[in-house]
Amino acid sequence: MKKLPKRYTVTAALPYTNGPIHIGHLAGVYIPADIYCRFLRCKKRDVIFICGSDEHGVAISIKAKKENKSPQEIVDHYDKLIRNSFKNFGISFDNYSRTSLPIHHKTAKDFFDLLKSKNKFFEKESNQLFDVEESQFLADRFVTGTCPICNEKDAYGDQCESCGTSLSPEELINPKSTLSGSKPVKRKTKHWYIPLNEYEDFIKKWVLKDHKNDWKPNVYGQVKSWIDHGLKPRAVTRDLDWGIPLDTKDKNKKVLYVWFEAPIGYISSTKEWAENKNVDWEPYWKSKETKLVHFIGKDNIVFHCIIFPIMLHSSSEYILPENVPANEFLNLEGSKISTSKNWAIWLHEYLEEFPNKQDELRYALASNTPENKDNDFTWREYQSRNNNELVSIFGNFFNRILVLTHKYYSGKIPFAKNLKKEDNTLLNELKLYPSKLEAAIEKYSFREFSALLMNLARLGNKYLAKQEPWKLIKDNPERVKEIIFTAVQISAGLAILSEPLLPFTSVKMKKILNLNSDWDKISINSIIIESGHEINQPELLFEKIEDEKIIQQLKKLKK
Repeated sequence: MKKLPKRYTVTAALPYTNGPIHIGHLAGVYIPADIYCRFLRCKKRDVIFICGSDEHGVAISIKAKKENKSPQEIVDHYDKLIRNSFKNFGISFDNYSRTSLPIHHKTAKDFFDLLKSKNKFFEKESNQLFDVEESQFLADRFVTGTCPICNEKDAYGDQCESCGTSLSPEELINPKSTLSGSKPVKRKTKHWYIPLNEYEDFIKKWVLKDHKNDWKPNVYGQVKSWIDHGLKPRAVTRDLDWGIPLDTKDKNKKVLYVWFEAPIGYISSTKEWAENKNVDWEPYWKSKETKLVHFIGKDNIVFHCIIFPIMLHSSSEYILPENVPANEFLNLEGSKISTSKNWAIWLHEYLEEFPNKQDELRYALASNTPENKDNDFTWREYQSRNNNELVSIFGNFFNRILVLTHKYYSGKIPFAKNLKKEDNTLLNELKLYPSKLEAAIEKYSFREFSALLMNLARLGNKYLAKQEPWKLIKDNPERVKEIIFTAVQISAGLAILSEPLLPFTSVKMKKILNLNSDWDKISINSIIIESGHEINQPELLFEKIEDEKIIQQLKKLKK
């Protein structure tokens, strides 16, 4: 039997504070990570769930210039919006930090100094694009031009979003500055670089050999592609005003490149958590008894599977991630989610327009997690998941059995003398579900987790439909006691096992059932609620979503 880790450090990609959270972010990163961490807590494991706002991206500087605001004003606004959205949606971070905080600035500088002291960097002078009108060197997102691969006219200096090719500003045809619109010139500047090419053998062994069988194919394939094309040295500093400043003799202002310092935000966020809890942060990042897992989208694979691990490995102090279960992208109504075109469902707007329906969206997105390929979200499917599954299957079973318990026994669980074969068969099925759900979690299959949970509700519905206690109550009341007693155990199992996926609903179910039990007890004994136990009055768990509400959302998108 595989030895369990002593503790878990789970990170979710730091969201850029240049815009709100949308459903693509939720489906790809935050719901899977939250289900995983809530599951570990159900199992009473030592886990910290870490995230925070990424506040030094070039996109933030661009947005600030466009809106005639300071970068700090931009990040303050979106940090508050994102933080509140996550909280109200029930994403259960143990710590949500900010990369603009002093604790992060110090942690990132210390990390830079540590690698510098170990001679892991080299300094190099090079020609880089410079905007004469703005008197500023241009970071890659400040440059657009024609992609040399697919001829897309509006490719960025770091990537062509049309063909997905990773680029450098110097490769663009007819480059222009996004600041002034002028054609940039080349000027000499000096930067620190990390020689990624020197770590190809390390990545080949660590990912391509050691994790060949346990990492997702899309993650493994992308890492292999990067290695096959050969890694190149990458600058760790930039000439910018907005970022973490370095004390250098250079006349240009040097800041840490955001790709270098942003993932260090996981470490600084852990430090902040540890300070607040008055505990030691180091075991969560430096102990071999800790399992480190990064939840990210596919656009972050190279940073979390090649660059950040090389940084951690170079330090000789930090552990490496055991898994990086990156998901693919979620499209919306057949088209790619686009923030610039407002083709998105924003989390803060959803929470306003669908009050108290957090679990409905969690279920719809988890059931459609883009685990191995890009998936599509449609409002009609969301409605169907809610009405035909959460309402008609899950909620219907839970409500029916509780209504019958109150109708026949005034809310007290009846005493069952002799359970029949079909009753014990159902209870034995229930005992298997904790391990089935755990197996799905361990392979990061949240779609399977969602399907299994709904299948348990289906079992309960099927059992009630077959036994028909409402027909037996007059002629065979003792048999009805056995049926109700058995079905109540399924409802209790659902209340406990749904917590990682449907946390708000789980709390409601446990309150109705007066239930205080835990995950592992189900595997040992499927009798969760004893005879004589009194339950509260039932209430509907979910409500149907009418066509009018969906039509309204579709019209809003088209606008």
